Amino acid sequence: MLSFRPLQRYQKITDLVVAGVFGLLAVAAEQVGTVEAPQIVGGALMVAAFAAALALRRLHPGLALILAWVGASVQMGFGMAPSPTNLAIFAVLYTAGAYGGTRVFWSGFGSAIAGAVVVPVYLVGRGMTGPPTADVWFIGAALLLAAGFALMLAWVSGALVRTAMRASANSRAQQAAEAEMIAEQQRVRIARDMHDVVAHSLAVVIAQADGARYAAAADPGATSAALATISSTARSALTDVRLLLTQLRHSQGEGPQPTLADLDELYDRMRAAGVVLDVVVAPLPPGEPPGAVQLAVYRIMQEALTNALRHGVDPRVRVHLGWFDDRVDLSVRNARSTTSPLPTPPPGGHGVIGMRERAQLVGGSLTAGPEYGEFVVRATLPIGANG
Repeated sequence: MLSFRPLQRYQKITDLVVAGVFGLLAVAAEQVGTVEAPQIVGGALMVAAFAAALALRRLHPGLALILAWVGASVQMGFGMAPSPTNLAIFAVLYTAGAYGGTRVFWSGFGSAIAGAVVVPVYLVGRGMTGPPTADVWFIGAALLLAAGFALMLAWVSGALVRTAMRASANSRAQQAAEAEMIAEQQRVRIARDMHDVVAHSLAVVIAQADGARYAAAADPGATSAALATISSTARSALTDVRLLLTQLRHSQGEGPQPTLADLDELYDRMRAAGVVLDVVVAPLPPGEPPGAVQLAVYRIMQEALTNALRHGVDPRVRVHLGWFDDRVDLSVRNARSTTSPLPTPPPGGHGVIGMRERAQLVGGSLTAGPEYGEFVVRATLPIGANG
């Protein structure tokens, strides 16, 4: 079963028109001065074979190569001299090198070599009337070199185009793979942000709701304050979630991200949820830290404080931010229950894994684990590498 290459409609029409015009001109050229019936028949068959090869050269390079050999065989079988009709051979060899499959590609190479040998043998043998002389050998060698150069040039030109097209296809495939990787990284980042926002907000809401339920009888005012905290936390979470969903639908825009200026609001929400925060911040060095570092500090702090709220047995949490010219050191310490340890997060960038990934994204490192009766999250984020 023949397998044709996919071509645009205009390409098929162009090839048919070119082949038709070529056939008409070739018929006119072959019939000039021809009076013998065998020559007329042979010329018509040859022109038909070459015209068909020209029409099919891009649609089916292998079939076109076969038709070109048929045309050449008819030409030699009827003893006809070379003519402009033979130019179709070069077009067929070019497309065999450029568009043919592996078998057709190498068949074109073999055809170019075979043609380089057949041409001088046919032409010299056609004109010989006696034993070969030195001049005949010289002419045969010259014809061999000329035919080999012309035929191989056509095939090599197609092979170069083939290499360029494959390089272009590989480049497009690489760009597509890189775009997909970037999109996947974007989806992972959004999922990580979604986890941080939702986990933090729900932890605050749950803590406030539990506290309000226990304190409702003794202090009605505490219920009102708890509801106000729940309301502000839920509104903030809803705004963040909407922003993240917008980014998910329209990946062109990053949208505003938390910065160091938002840490005070984060501390206030945690204090309102019942966490007793002891925050120590070293003075910032001159200049503003890179946005990626600010985002990493905020998200790591948010996740660490949320885990302290959910799993800590002591409301006291110590936070330290140490700013240096080339790095920032962050630590969050709190007493952690031994009967309810921090659960091992599933794959996908949540919990400790998520905090560690955030640190690694900016070239830093993070450790989290028990230390002298406390659970300590400690991160070091370089500033100079990102600035």
